[in-house]
Amino acid sequence: MKTLSDAFEHTLQDIYYAEQQLAKAMPKLQDAANGKKLKDAIGDHLEETRTQVKTLEQVFKSIGKKASGEKCDAIEGLLKETDGILEEASGTAKNAALVAACQAVEHYEIARYGTLREWAKVLGHDEAHDLLSGILDQEKAANSKLTGLAVSAINEQ
Repeated sequence: MKTLSDAFEHTLQDIYYAEQQLAKAMPKLQDAANGKKLKDAIGDHLEETRTQVKTLEQVFKSIGKKASGEKCDAIEGLLKETDGILEEASGTAKNAALVAACQAVEHYEIARYGTLREWAKVLGHDEAHDLLSGILDQEKAANSKLTGLAVSAINEQ
């Protein structure tokens, strides 16, 4: 990478890969969750994630690039950590740890989308900026919902 445009495209590929991997992993998390509120929240965000993948494809198109992913080591690490939680945690700790793992993913996504949105603005990619702003708002809302579930997911058991 030598230019901001290169960094933008690379990071876009990174988050595209990440969202695809999350869409594959979330059904397993939903099954593992205890309690309707947490299961529903994960299910709702799964649908949102699938829509975000399509929105990212629109972002690629808006900048004249073909949608493609680049392996994201960060999301691989977060998913590996989540798999460890599913193997090790039980009882009250399981839902608490699942909510924490989901929030770690949301925080990563918020950081990526915030950066991508600002870079799109600087690069004059107005449509990409608007699309990325929409995803960023969704990720912030998901994080807020998880914060609310942090206690209720535990108490629901």
